[in-house]
Amino acid sequence: MHGKGNATVVVMTHNRCAEVLRTLEHMTALPDGAPVIVVDNGSADGTADAIRRRFPHVRLLRHEQNLGAVARNWAVEHTSTPYVAFCDDDTRWQPGSLLRAAAVLDRHPDVGAVMGRCLVEPDLAEDPLIPELRASPVPAPYWLPGPALLSVMAGLTMFRVDAFRQVGGFHPRLWLGGEEELLALDLVSRGWWLCWREDVVIHHAPSRSRDARRRRQLGIRNTVWTAWLRRPVTAALRRSAAVLAAAPKDRHTAAALAEALRSLPWVLRERRVVPPQVERGLRLLEEPQRHSVARRYVG
Repeated sequence: MHGKGNATVVVMTHNRCAEVLRTLEHMTALPDGAPVIVVDNGSADGTADAIRRRFPHVRLLRHEQNLGAVARNWAVEHTSTPYVAFCDDDTRWQPGSLLRAAAVLDRHPDVGAVMGRCLVEPDLAEDPLIPELRASPVPAPYWLPGPALLSVMAGLTMFRVDAFRQVGGFHPRLWLGGEEELLALDLVSRGWWLCWREDVVIHHAPSRSRDARRRRQLGIRNTVWTAWLRRPVTAALRRSAAVLAAAPKDRHTAAALAEALRSLPWVLRERRVVPPQVERGLRLLEEPQRHSVARRYVG
């Protein structure tokens, strides 16, 4: 199998010491042989010291603040491999999956990213989003080695480093929560393909250490921002309305909308509508998104 030695694993963590140690124990023992970089996003629970003690061969980047998704950009600056596989502190790529994802990128130079199949612990049931990816309606060329995507989940995805750098990585304003869609749209607008693979498997043990309401607020805000940054006006209105209609009617949703509206000046300054063929794909996704059980803003 091709791909050996072509990918670096990047793990991002914040105040989840036990979880990141478990993830590193798994990722450093894989037969795939990928180097690992960890970005400690301002942890105050001894995470960095524990990683240094337990995994001295892992490259540790430590920042005093929580950079959010921009931590991944920082890590990519320190990679020397052509591909990077992102891994959250509660996701673990399974044996052979790094090699299989890298082999796809080796064989298909127009593919910018490969997303894998997520199985949720402890029962290893498929994440509810996976059937939607498997049945993606986005038009694809005959040679694409899996369903075409217009967004990904970072912790389940291997990126081509050149493509990632070409679009500037993750946008610093989005921080976390649905931050991947803007990056994905910029990749496909540049002509890169994103695809999903059944044989690239990642396990997810959802952390209990998260602020679900704040994450929901960020997800709504970032989805609305992305719509207005990249879609025609009518489509941006339609997407925003659909997201808000599906969200709980409470102060967290109201705060997300208020934050999105306050940022209108910079959104309009940076607005750059996607090419027509990308917008056609986004329209094809609207109906599945409307009925999705995996895309509900809850918490």
